[in-house]
Formats: sequence, structure tokens, C-alpha cells
Amino acid sequence: MIEFTLWDIARNLLLAARWTVLLSLIAFVGGGLVGLLLLAMRVSPLPWLRRFVVLYVELFQGTPLLMQLFLTFFGLPLLGVDVSPWVAATVTLTLYTSAYLADIWRGCVDAVPRGQWAAGASLGMTFGQQLRYIVWPQALKIAVAPTVGFLVQVVKSTALTSIIGFTELTKTGTMITNAAFRPFPIYGMVALLYFAMCFPLTWYARVLERKQKVGRER
Repeated sequence: MIEFTLWDIARNLLLAARWTVLLSLIAFVGGGLVGLLLLAMRVSPLPWLRRFVVLYVELFQGTPLLMQLFLTFFGLPLLGVDVSPWVAATVTLTLYTSAYLADIWRGCVDAVPRGQWAAGASLGMTFGQQLRYIVWPQALKIAVAPTVGFLVQVVKSTALTSIIGFTELTKTGTMITNAAFRPFPIYGMVALLYFAMCFPLTWYARVLERKQKVGRER
């Protein structure tokens, strides 16, 4: 058994937390960009585009993230494509995040009254102009709170990438536990670090939700 002081444990976990934050940001930004494309396809007047997005969202929401990680990490090499744990984690989490964000944002677009679409059409706007100048600015205000709230889910979901060997916060905690055999203080610190990352986001999402309710009441 290797002797670790509490400072050694905390320092190593803090270093590992950087990778959790980085993976979360990449998945959230990348998933947001893909989600915007999916949203545009989802509200498109073309039926086949809408059906594709529905299938895409159902696929990623209807299967466990762990299975998606396994299929990417172990499945792609069978096709001759070697992937590292980092690549598998970023690609899978980006696609997973995009499916949920596209669904969240679609609900926000649906929350915009249909009369707004009709008003844009009466002004001679094209479908794209209606989205850009009328619908999306209104949907954006509705979407901020649930989007920030979902970021908390993305941060926590990164823990599953430890299963495929990606060395983030949870994986590092497990490695230190196996070496030092002090599971309670180590996993306690891991939990506190996740809480420190997620609580400000949760609090901010609640603040935004309260502001939205006040704005609607006015």
C-alpha cells in the first residue's frame, strides 16, 4: 500500500478535475453546435429531415450512455478505425449532448406562439428569416435556464468515461483508492469536487428560471 497524504490526494484529484472540466466544455460546445443544426432540421418544412432528427434523438436518448461509449470505443476498431479513450469520450459525449440539446431547444421553439410565425410570413419573410429574426430570439430567452441546467448533467456524465479508460476525476479517484486503499476520504473528495463544479450551475439555472417566471407574470 502506498502512503498518500490528504494533500497528495487532493492535488491529484484537482489535476484530474481539469480533464473533467475540459471534456464537459468540449462536449457542451460541440453538442451545442450539432444541436443547432439538428434544431434547424427539426423545424424544417422538409418531412424527411424532421424524421431523421426524431430518429437521431430517440437513438441517443433511448440507449444508455455507457453502451454508446462501449460501441464507439470497441466498435470502431472493428471497422479499422483506432480510437483513443479521449477521442471516444469526446465524440460520444458530443453526440449524446447534441441529441438532448436539440430536444430541449425544439421545445423552446414550440413554446413561441404560432402567431409569431404567421406575423413573419405576412411580412414576406422566408422560413429562414422567420427563424433568425423572430422565433430564435424569443426561444433563446426560454432556452437559457434549461440549457444551463443540462450542463450539470453533462459534467456528471463524464464520470462514465472512466469505464473506457479515460483518466478524469472518477478514474483518478479509483486509481488512488487502489493504491492507497482509503476509499472513504478519496471518494468523499471526488464527490465534493463534483459538487463544487455542479452546484454553481444548478444555482444559476434556478435563478434564471425565477427571472423567467417573474418576466412572464409582468
